[in-house]
Amino acid sequence: MQVGVHLPHIGRKASPDAIRRVAEQAEDLGFADVWVSEHIIVPKDAAYPPSANFWDPVLTLTWAAACTRRVRLGTSVLVLPMRHPLPLAKELATLQNLSQGRLILGAGVGWLEAEFAALGVPFNERGRRMDEGIALMRAVWSQDPVSFVARWIPAVVDGMRALPQPEVPIPIWIGGSSDAAVARALRHEGWHGSRVTPEQAKAMVVRLRAARPEAAFTISLRTGCSASTVDAMEETLAAYRDAGVQHVMVAPEDRDLEGYQDTVRRLARVVPAG
Repeated sequence: MQVGVHLPHIGRKASPDAIRRVAEQAEDLGFADVWVSEHIIVPKDAAYPPSANFWDPVLTLTWAAACTRRVRLGTSVLVLPMRHPLPLAKELATLQNLSQGRLILGAGVGWLEAEFAALGVPFNERGRRMDEGIALMRAVWSQDPVSFVARWIPAVVDGMRALPQPEVPIPIWIGGSSDAAVARALRHEGWHGSRVTPEQAKAMVVRLRAARPEAAFTISLRTGCSASTVDAMEETLAAYRDAGVQHVMVAPEDRDLEGYQDTVRRLARVVPAG
């Protein structure tokens, strides 16, 4: 089982130095990858997320890519229906090539209706826009010239060119536990769940492997811990591994950078072998 860590690009601890330090720390400690999340705009009185200070995920990963050589770079998750797929496809292809093939696109439909309204995207169309957006990005990543008939996304693509294409294919891991999210994940390269217990993970692994038994289909989970709970992660990670989970991303919950880095350091000591 591989383990990755979230980068400090959210809240008061976010800074270029903090992102660089944790990215380099993760690489030095042997973690598989580093991760970012996304919110573009949030209501001022929202109970969640706890901070509106979300540094852009693609730019943050580009900075992390320049600071590292080995660790993969993941999004947990990009809310694809909020973004037009053509400029996003260009950004992701460029990042994939700049990082020499280290990108994992974790993607989800989103849940914050006010955010969609602020961006002028119909909330009730987000699933259909998600599927069409992925199809459009895959088209521009693989066809030159490209033609695409869009129904839900405002786009007219007829015999056009969008370069560069990714030199290495970008794997797409779908987030979410709804039936629609699981069905969508099975059409791509992986599933990236969130806040799932080991027992829940065991049932999900059985469900996913019934349809996608090949190891190339990745079953990944996101969880969290802090300096006060990191020692218990050894047992939790081992339980995920035994359930058949191949990858876990851990998001440190410490609010200050010193505690954040301490959690990452201590987490490296409890990652189970195998």
